[in-house]
Amino acid sequence: MASEATLTFTDDAFEADVLNSDQPVLVDFWAEWCMPCKALTPTIDELASEFQGRAKVGKMNIDDHRNVAIQHQVHNIPTVLVFNKGEVVAKWVGPQDKAEYAQALADLV
Repeated sequence: MASEATLTFTDDAFEADVLNSDQPVLVDFWAEWCMPCKALTPTIDELASEFQGRAKVGKMNIDDHRNVAIQHQVHNIPTVLVFNKGEVVAKWVGPQDKAEYAQALADLV
């Protein structure tokens, strides 16, 4: 279960919520059937709480919202992208240590 601070991103609102955000945004591309994705969820929830008010942190289910995943060439999950001013500034494929994600966000806030 996602924390209250963890956002849910969709194809329809991606431009407004992520690309046009005035804060850095971390997006975790995932799917319900992906066990490594589920294992990453607590890390994403912790980051969402820690960076609340300074950066947006959320998840995007690629089974429900494929268009953005295709546009950003997400071929494997979990894939985590960090956006700043509409541009991808960091990308990881597969789960990473929380410190890597946190450092990427901290460098931008």
